[in-house]
Amino acid sequence: MSTTPAILVVNCGSSSLKFAVFGLANGLNRQWWGAASGIGTEQGRLRVMDTRGQVLVNSDVRLEGHAAAIARLDEILRQQGEGLALVGIGHRVVHGGPDCDCSQRIDDALLRRLETLIPLAPLHLPHNLAGITAMRVHFPDVPQLACFDTVFHHGLPEVARHTGLPREYEAQGVRRYGFHGLSYEFIVEDLVRRHGPAALYERLIVAHLGNGASLAAIRGGHSVETTMGFSALGGMPMGTRSGDLDPGILLYLGGQQGLDPQALQTLLYRRSGLLGLSGVSADMRELIARRNDIPEAAQAIDFFCHRARHFIGALSAALGGLDRLVFTGGIGANAPSVRAQICDGLAYLGVTLDPQRNREPEPLISTADGPVQVEAVTTDEELMIATHVQRLYGDRREDT
Repeated sequence: MSTTPAILVVNCGSSSLKFAVFGLANGLNRQWWGAASGIGTEQGRLRVMDTRGQVLVNSDVRLEGHAAAIARLDEILRQQGEGLALVGIGHRVVHGGPDCDCSQRIDDALLRRLETLIPLAPLHLPHNLAGITAMRVHFPDVPQLACFDTVFHHGLPEVARHTGLPREYEAQGVRRYGFHGLSYEFIVEDLVRRHGPAALYERLIVAHLGNGASLAAIRGGHSVETTMGFSALGGMPMGTRSGDLDPGILLYLGGQQGLDPQALQTLLYRRSGLLGLSGVSADMRELIARRNDIPEAAQAIDFFCHRARHFIGALSAALGGLDRLVFTGGIGANAPSVRAQICDGLAYLGVTLDPQRNREPEPLISTADGPVQVEAVTTDEELMIATHVQRLYGDRREDT
């Protein structure tokens, strides 16, 4: 029987498992995608769709952990993926550590190294590793690749890696890393596809704005500065994460308010950001819908846009100017009012939006003759991961 080589992409969060299958018959083509949500809760749900929007699976299901979710994914692959032969599996892994400059094949040695990095990303890496471990059980003969969100920023200039702490802490891994690298990598490759190699030499800022949010200054296809640093807490306020804080606040909360490390972690990762400021929701869509009725919702949006504007100014200074600004992520690509509010006041940089284009991005949303091109682009981290897997394992595929 003829089979079609395929790549599976997996992204494990704290209570979720997102996945996508890409066929390799004629380049990379997304066949179907889905997510298991509510893992470890009573409200588990499994949903799978194909590229035509047809729902293949949509059911409530109790999933005790990531191993149970991946067992169900294995069943779905066997039921829905008839004729597909996996040649590789790609995993999104949030942190690769200070020495990681590329995606890496997963083996026991890599897993042991990643376990030592858990203190650097305590809310992300354990779930990434749980998904990898379960996938290796269900697909022991399929090569698997770890694709790290920190790799894109590996070459940050030395001055951008420092924290201001004594040198001995940097030797222990306490330094600025940067995240959302798979998204930034996709945007850079997409710009080259659409505008040619000359786009690599532009002074580029990419604003990845979503439930997690960061911005990066990029030149020559490489990160030269970014807003997230040591952890995924830094920089922009996010859905439930605080973003940058005066470190004195943490000293005060610990010393005067008696918050222990676990309470601080919960506060900074789960109770802050848009949710904490608005008291309503971490979802920008809901805040936009309620901004006229709830002052705190409007204030949360204002703070988010104010900080984004602040960072665009700072990153343009790192670049020595600005040629192109790209909005991406769930908010960046889909919230015209937020883009407009962020760009309002950036005329001094040459940023001028076209209101009509901003409402219907194509992807140019700035005035055609403006000195800075502004775009809204949908990122595709899953495709970027599949691309890495294809580059490493694609030449091994063969029809049988």
